[in-house]
Amino acid sequence: MAQIETAMVLAAGLGTRMRPLTDRIPKPLVTLGGRTLLDHVLDRLADAGIRRAVVNVHHFADQIEAQLKARKEPAITISDERGAILETGGGVLKALPVLGASPFMVHNSDSVWTEGARSNLRALMDAWTPHRMDCLLLLAHRDSSIGFDGRGDYYMDASGRLARRTGSEEAPYVFAGVSILKPGLFEGVTERAFSLVKTFDRAMARNALYGVVLEGTWMHVGTPDALMEAESHLNEGQRRRA
Repeated sequence: MAQIETAMVLAAGLGTRMRPLTDRIPKPLVTLGGRTLLDHVLDRLADAGIRRAVVNVHHFADQIEAQLKARKEPAITISDERGAILETGGGVLKALPVLGASPFMVHNSDSVWTEGARSNLRALMDAWTPHRMDCLLLLAHRDSSIGFDGRGDYYMDASGRLARRTGSEEAPYVFAGVSILKPGLFEGVTERAFSLVKTFDRAMARNALYGVVLEGTWMHVGTPDALMEAESHLNEGQRRRA
């Protein structure tokens, strides 16, 4: 197992689907269960042994930077995207010089979940096999996820290799917002702004895109309604444990 020590947290989005909350704060600073979405992510990364996190900023960037000043772990580096909207793939591409030459994790700031028997991030890192993988995705069961109402994203074979859904098909697994990537997937990319999905497709074309299914309940907190549903799910879990 190759140790993953660095992660990028995608926190530069406009959060338009989360309005009106994001008219005054960036979506990563929306609170869920008494903590910001960003702190949920960074706490989980630190608990999994990630030592350094690169956080990109654009919308209400000053607020995110102020929030991060109080954190001790993981060590934070800011990737400043105030000048342009680069989308998820473009944001990672811009940050490559500080992410380094080794494989790294990428974590959406609005992706949270309840854990199962073990850390899902640790399970993802344990499954990372660089001699056969270019990219490894954390997946969730579509039918048991909160805040997701799409047709699903991926099919998985017995080895864990992934194929992406096309057209009007339905797929059993949805991308849960966390991946491990090799920097080489970005070689030769000339676009400045693009989706990270294009990078996943590049790995898939090489038969090197794999997945791990998380234990627990994944919550895609993208809208105010999804936030309320996630809050209710967390509260119900606390009541059951009390």
